[in-house]
Amino acid sequence: MSTIQIDRLLETIVRQGASDLHLSEGRPPTIRLHGRLRSLQTKVMDKDDLVTLMKSITPEKNQQEMAEVGGTDFGFAYGDAARFRVSVFRQRGAISMVLRLIPNKLLTFEQIGLPPIVKDLLRRPRGLFVVTGPTGSGKSTSLATMVDYINTELDRHIVTVEDPIEYYHYHKKSVVNQREVGTDVTSFSEALRRVLRSDPDVILVGEMRDLETIEAAIRAAETGHLVFATLHTTGAAGTINRIIDAFPVNQQAQVRVQLSTSLIAVLSQQLLARVDKPGRVAAYEFLVITPAISNLIRENKTFRIDSAIQTGRKFGMQLLDDHLWSLYSKGIISAEEMIDKSKDPGDLTDKVHRSGGQVGRPELDEKSDEPS
Repeated sequence: MSTIQIDRLLETIVRQGASDLHLSEGRPPTIRLHGRLRSLQTKVMDKDDLVTLMKSITPEKNQQEMAEVGGTDFGFAYGDAARFRVSVFRQRGAISMVLRLIPNKLLTFEQIGLPPIVKDLLRRPRGLFVVTGPTGSGKSTSLATMVDYINTELDRHIVTVEDPIEYYHYHKKSVVNQREVGTDVTSFSEALRRVLRSDPDVILVGEMRDLETIEAAIRAAETGHLVFATLHTTGAAGTINRIIDAFPVNQQAQVRVQLSTSLIAVLSQQLLARVDKPGRVAAYEFLVITPAISNLIRENKTFRIDSAIQTGRKFGMQLLDDHLWSLYSKGIISAEEMIDKSKDPGDLTDKVHRSGGQVGRPELDEKSDEPS
């Protein structure tokens, strides 16, 4: 396979609007389209194909990291058409690669369906705003939309720390500086330690990976900055527990107090395949920290947060399963997709049956066009 073909593969992803390209030995190139894997109608790849493909796009320092530790990640631009986040790793002695398409175009609040109240929260001078969800649930896209809103509407100094940088932001009303872990700075925690000296108003932490980064993010929020961060958790209450559980037991009571005053919102999201038209739709769980919820966090009563979200609709709050049900009721997603992504599958399955619906299982792998 020559570089002509990597270009053809990338062209196929961009043209079809796929989210990922999977390259593995013993299988044709496979794309993820609207959440489903589809094999392209091309040759099955062997070890040599993969080495050639890897070398055609992987920078020298990443090839070295790959040789030393068996894996590497980097971002690269495909002309002006798109950017990709690339993960290269070894498996069974061969190379595998996954390329994730990072759209060039920033989406609006309306396009991604973010709750309108988020705009009000973005005007807050300080606090921690956590966006959570599994890998590939659109966290980066939601954060990029929020950062772009601040950049367009407010005069702020925005500093992002990412690994790698996904969406590029250009100075608009705000000044935006984007630091890439591994290129501009050694780690998230190191970047956060330095960031407070650069007069920031808004800080985006790509991922709260370790205790040091979580501590630094909370500290930055407490000292008068608006901090965005992501976690791979599901649900608002689960996210708060996950942050607190990262700390040693003897510090947890203090962290609860800190979180109860610094946390302003948790947005938990899932991406689902649509059945009404091609594409995907996001389902959100949204928690806004009110004085009542702040007390629940401080008093270690996070188990009561879900019912507080249900009664907090006037603040724009909603539970994930309620949003999933609303999407299903409108005919936007299938019952199976709703139940797969729900927090309480049993309850929603009963609800489908009570409303006269059925729950079946769709076929998973489909073929797609070959790249041209």
